Amino acid sequence: MIKPLEKAYTTFDTSNFPLVIIAFTGNEATEANFSDYLTKTHQLYDAKEDLAIIFDATHATLPGFKYQKMQADWLKENEALMKNYCQGTAYIIPNLLVRGILKAIFAIQKQPVPYQVFSDYAQAEHWARQQLKK
Repeated sequence: MIKPLEKAYTTFDTSNFPLVIIAFTGNEATEANFSDYLTKTHQLYDAKEDLAIIFDATHATLPGFKYQKMQADWLKENEALMKNYCQGTAYIIPNLLVRGILKAIFAIQKQPVPYQVFSDYAQAEHWARQQLKK
């Protein structure tokens, strides 16, 4: 029997690299799609070039603690890589509950690069582009 494809947890837009947009789709996190998201995030650093990331959590669902821990572990494991190449991360999070989840993740593992939280895309993009100029 053929297993159905997982619904993606995120989409990646690298068309304006070094500005990268990772958008949460609104699909629930699963072991497979969350691992895929972390793998693709890691692959952004393969070029070993400076970048800035916008995480668009406008449609994000609340990930369970297991996935929050996976995210925190990823941050810890990739801290040096991020410090070397990521100039900043902008988070678009209009939902206060999702903002709380971000704080919980950062309580487990501190964000290793500059970041800001915004409620709209225009402000997030402006800030991220400014980080690339530093």
